[in-house]
Amino acid sequence: MEDDAPVIYGLEFQARALTPQTAETDAIRFLVGTQSLRYDNQIHIIDFDDENNIINKNVLLHQVGEIWHISASPADKGVLATCYNKTSDSKVMTCAAVWRMPKELESGSHESPDDSSSNTQTLELLCHLDNTAHGNMACVMWEPMGDGKKIISLADNNVLLWDLQESSAKAVLSSSAALEGKGQLKFTSGRWSPHHNCTQIATANDTTVRGWDTRSMRQIYCIENAHGQLVRDLDFNPNKQYYLASCGDDCKVKFWDTRNVTEPVKTLEEHSHWVWNVRYNHSHDQLILTGSSDSRVILSNMVSISSEPFGHMVDDDELSDQEDQHQEEKIKEPLQDSVIATYEEHEDSVYAVEWSSADPWLFASLSYDGRLVINRVPRALKYHILL
Repeated sequence: MEDDAPVIYGLEFQARALTPQTAETDAIRFLVGTQSLRYDNQIHIIDFDDENNIINKNVLLHQVGEIWHISASPADKGVLATCYNKTSDSKVMTCAAVWRMPKELESGSHESPDDSSSNTQTLELLCHLDNTAHGNMACVMWEPMGDGKKIISLADNNVLLWDLQESSAKAVLSSSAALEGKGQLKFTSGRWSPHHNCTQIATANDTTVRGWDTRSMRQIYCIENAHGQLVRDLDFNPNKQYYLASCGDDCKVKFWDTRNVTEPVKTLEEHSHWVWNVRYNHSHDQLILTGSSDSRVILSNMVSISSEPFGHMVDDDELSDQEDQHQEEKIKEPLQDSVIATYEEHEDSVYAVEWSSADPWLFASLSYDGRLVINRVPRALKYHILL
């Protein structure tokens, strides 16, 4: 089987929530949450065996409602948070909770259980993030590289910082801030920056992107009209502390330097419908993944605004005189940005794209019809970046 061929898995349920198992850095593993109105919702633990190019799955029951968002603890393989719908007094609320999976499923494995339905296990509820006073939960973010004790949730127009105590059995609200002003004051998404000692987050509401300091809970920058329509998603460059990517319903992906937000540094216009997701590769920040309602996943090489705009730096001592001259000529020109590949394995809106936390060359995408596709960065490009 060709190395670059995609591997496809059908969940048999509609789904829009996807996360890598962040704390698992050895095995390739993703968690998917379903959106079913009729059946118990589930979390599918997807283990990818890259030697044999096969997917193994385990299913956990998530008995509280359809899952809108899922995020995994950076410190504990067994812990995750979900945002889900709950109907009470004929009103639908989106709530959030922290869960633990059964011990034996915490680590990546290459075994799928037998297909008897009796062995579907249930998630253990650790705690609710109580949002009765704050409105509908849009997403939950874990402190990057943290000990898994700090999380931020976005609920309607509130930013809520929680401390998880007593082995995550209790969530204590430690500080909060509210969005004020006119227009649609409802958060759609947010990301916690891995830079600045993890004291900054970015949020999206309506067409605006805002930065916040988590210590003072004050705004530190504001990009009004970042997109012509709703902003759907954000991500921070893992290597360049001021760089932020955003995407939205204007079909665009934009890259910002948060020190000067009057204009985007770069704009990508490759999708023909709403862009739901944008993700920087954790190791090679020129690699950008986007997923859209046009059913396509696009992998772009945004090398001009990456941490290595001139490509792989070569140590001068390794070069002969002739090579030296050639190298100098080469270095003057930054490499060109380009679309590396467009993936068309989906037939429905792609609501989520995520890089593996274990293999920097591998990513997953999820469309609403419950199709999960695992793809690799084309081999030729991988070697071009590495060599």
